[in-house]
Amino acid sequence: MIRLEKLRRVWLFLMVTGCCLYTMQGQDMFSAMKDTSGFYFVDFKNYPINDHSLALGVFDSGTGGLTVLDAIIRFDKYQNYSVEPVPDCLPDFGREHFIYLADQANMPYGNYAGTGKTDLLVEHIFKDVQFLLSDKYYISNKTGSYMSGKPRVKAIVIACNTATAYGQKKITDYFEQIGFPMKVIGVIDAGSRAALQKFSKDEEGSIAVFATAGTVASGGYERSLKSLMEAQSYTGTIQIFSQGGTGLAEAIDEDINYIDRKADRPRDIYKGPDVDYSSSGIEKQFLEIYNFDFSSQKMLCDAADPEQCSIIQINDPVNYLRFHLVSLMEKIRAFPGSKPLKTIILGCTHYPYLILEMEHILNELRNYQENGEFRYRHLMAEKIHLIDPAFNTADELYRYLYETKSINRHGNMLNNSEFYISLPNLANPGVITDPEGRFTYEYKYGRNAGEIQEYVRVVPFVNENILMDVKNRLRKQIPVTWQLIEAFHGNVRIAEK
Repeated sequence: MIRLEKLRRVWLFLMVTGCCLYTMQGQDMFSAMKDTSGFYFVDFKNYPINDHSLALGVFDSGTGGLTVLDAIIRFDKYQNYSVEPVPDCLPDFGREHFIYLADQANMPYGNYAGTGKTDLLVEHIFKDVQFLLSDKYYISNKTGSYMSGKPRVKAIVIACNTATAYGQKKITDYFEQIGFPMKVIGVIDAGSRAALQKFSKDEEGSIAVFATAGTVASGGYERSLKSLMEAQSYTGTIQIFSQGGTGLAEAIDEDINYIDRKADRPRDIYKGPDVDYSSSGIEKQFLEIYNFDFSSQKMLCDAADPEQCSIIQINDPVNYLRFHLVSLMEKIRAFPGSKPLKTIILGCTHYPYLILEMEHILNELRNYQENGEFRYRHLMAEKIHLIDPAFNTADELYRYLYETKSINRHGNMLNNSEFYISLPNLANPGVITDPEGRFTYEYKYGRNAGEIQEYVRVVPFVNENILMDVKNRLRKQIPVTWQLIEAFHGNVRIAEK
């Protein structure tokens, strides 16, 4: 017994001094973090946890999490520095500043479950957290040593549904084990609460979870919804349907395995839905219902007439959206005794970029007729609410800061917020990339957990690291956050001079 207690104390000492030994399936996944000179090392023992001037950390697998950050930045529910629910036209986080990380090199996180690599996904998530907690970053993904000076954070928001589902509890448990009081907020519970608020306690209806395949496979939303329904005494029959949006987030972020705007014919590396005679692929019998836009190579086909195609590939984000919304409605239609769809949880942070398009397509489906009869109208509530979990996530973060007296009253959001992105580490000879400089699909999902190395380098999120289409989308759809990104670009340029 004495020996066991001694071993426990040694283990806790290693944890607290920064030797992150989180294990899974018997593997020492984070042994590299014992190296005090390494990129992933964090000195938890001397972390400035009580410094309220620290930044707020937000991370996602790509640019989708910027929709969550944008909601936080624009959040105005309370009288400033209080919890009196009276908007005052002043952003509640107006004096805070943010560190945002897009783990673009390893995205999409939603595919790791389908390839049997959720342990590798958890490793990526822990590395994201380690980056936010550390003061280190790189200038380039090609050469050079890492730099120091990046602000640390006082709370972390996982602005990714898949990362929340697979990583939030593990991270929280780890912090509790080492006695490190870092708040970690995820988007799943926030989205579930918002969806249920659209129902009265005895109302019947259905909720759709529209998310990545990985988030759907985790069952995170279903567990959260059922737990909240029980805790809040909902008595009406509320059915839950899930639709995995394979390819949609990837197309929004211009992942070449799912979309290539330069292509004019079907591609061998395409990983999205293809012609299939099962319920999981593009079904020719539904071509009229999908109402795909075939112009400008937005669909790739091996024949001039779509009806004659033996190969059909989606090559546009809105066409991905059309495919998945029809698939969702067919799933509800096939379910015996299905209740009308009232809310759709946007269970991927990329999806809010297409809210207007989603509303338009749902209206099309509501009005779609066959032989004079509406195909889906009886399965759709008069008003379908599209739930973006970001607002409730911002609310939870603000209340945490208020309750712990951690609000920064003297910061400067515009001048001090920083943005980072992961790129393949081209200085690592083991890394395999495609001609565009991105991980190949086979390499990305062929890696194994526990092989600790720097697959990526985290560098400033600046113009040369952002595709033009992505840049234009961000500038148009989240202009307030884009102002912060542009201010950071300017600060980086000044620092480089």
